[in-house]
Amino acid sequence: MMKRRKAPSTRRAEIQYLYQCYTSGQATLSGSSLLKFLKKEQMELRATEETVECLIDRYEIEETAKDSGSMTFEGFLRYMESRDCCVFNQAHTSVYQDMDQPLTNYFISSSHNTYLTGDQLVGKSHLDAYVCALRKGCRCLEIDCWDGPDMEPVVYHGYTLTTKILFRDVISTVKKHAFEVSAYPVILSLENHCCKEQQEVMAQYLISILGDKLLSTPLDHPTPGDLPGPNKKKVVVAQSLSDLVIYTGSVKFISFSHAKDNQNCYENTSMAEKKARKLTKASGPDFVQHNQRFISRIYPAASRTSSSNYNPQEFWNMGSQIVALNFQSLGLPMDLNDGRFQDNGGCGYVLKPAVLRSSQKSFNPSCSQHGLKPTHLLLKVISGSNMPVPRSGKPLDPFVRVEIHGIASDSCRKNTHTVRNNSLTPFWETDMNFNISVPELCLIRFCVRDQTGLLSSEFVGQYTLPFTSLKKGYRWVPLRCRDGCSLDPASLFVFVCFLDVGAGSRDAVPG
Repeated sequence: MMKRRKAPSTRRAEIQYLYQCYTSGQATLSGSSLLKFLKKEQMELRATEETVECLIDRYEIEETAKDSGSMTFEGFLRYMESRDCCVFNQAHTSVYQDMDQPLTNYFISSSHNTYLTGDQLVGKSHLDAYVCALRKGCRCLEIDCWDGPDMEPVVYHGYTLTTKILFRDVISTVKKHAFEVSAYPVILSLENHCCKEQQEVMAQYLISILGDKLLSTPLDHPTPGDLPGPNKKKVVVAQSLSDLVIYTGSVKFISFSHAKDNQNCYENTSMAEKKARKLTKASGPDFVQHNQRFISRIYPAASRTSSSNYNPQEFWNMGSQIVALNFQSLGLPMDLNDGRFQDNGGCGYVLKPAVLRSSQKSFNPSCSQHGLKPTHLLLKVISGSNMPVPRSGKPLDPFVRVEIHGIASDSCRKNTHTVRNNSLTPFWETDMNFNISVPELCLIRFCVRDQTGLLSSEFVGQYTLPFTSLKKGYRWVPLRCRDGCSLDPASLFVFVCFLDVGAGSRDAVPG
């Protein structure tokens, strides 16, 4: 890592500094020097001469430099601002995890009251809400079904003033968009309040509209007594429309011991956040073991009438697979959900860490001692670029908050100092050190805020990703706005270094 330096006038100057450190006074960066940079600074230990040739071919446009196997500063700048230098491991933008394990071994991107575009008292129900959720990789959709006029079941938040949409239109929308973004199963969580006659209508719509996309018979898979893996492009119904419920029938949760003795692998439990939180505090290891055998669904408390969200991390720590959030409500919980599920190609299924899957060793997320050697993470927040200016036109007074979200003992946050009146090229050069005991569960959130008062600040942009998707070295962080959309060209420039996760119960972290 380079030594501390004075604030440059532009981000270009920061990249120029790195470039000059490896050119050794020459006009261009030789292939051998670029390879040295890749290995020493970017910690790309598998880089070879062939890697260098590919980068020069991809980012260098000056023919003379290309012919000599070297890179001009302009080519180096293009490389440093490319996807190859993103803080998010680009290998994780495709499905790379084992997708043949039982469904219980995955976190599943899940939505609550999916039909709503606003609050759950007077908000609108709209088909677009299902489209938006599916396009974000959501794989578990909620459909609250009620008797409607003319034997047409409707979907809305019962006993409220939310608007109503037809059940058959919801199913048609699901059919059209279910597999646009992800090829993996969609689970329909039906909250059924319909009479027997309209339930039959619902069943007929599911069969006639979804056709062969509906999972209607059990799958052949090699481990009887376990759920199959998420490797079939099917829609799965989770409720009690008799024969259509194959793998995710809902049963009442009584206790962990009762579930162990009486619950079938294809039955799941659904509970509100307050009950789940109480179980987490009282019986964390039992909750983890329960989620190794069965699917549990957690949903927001009924008191959240504004459709606010809880922090999903506390239930992912327990291994709960279906941690349902109000996708229409923006903020930290949805940032964490987006960060968690951009992993594994954004397919909506992320393999749980080994520590949550292993039945050989008890794991208590509430305990700070796990017998695991902590991973040391160094983050240097160097600078920012092209921060969005508020409507007032006044330059920002930006600072960066880096948050670690994981088990309680790992969760923390640290701030840089505030840079005054600089939206274009704020420079922080701030070192942050973290010791993390269970990095496989952690999410890293970079949040840029505008210092508006002595103790007040406002959101500017953020980016969240799993610790296991962090790339080492000098990297840029692409900032996103509140709704998760890109704020390009707004970004941060950081340096990342950490010790690789050890062997044993942990999965290896790519460097």
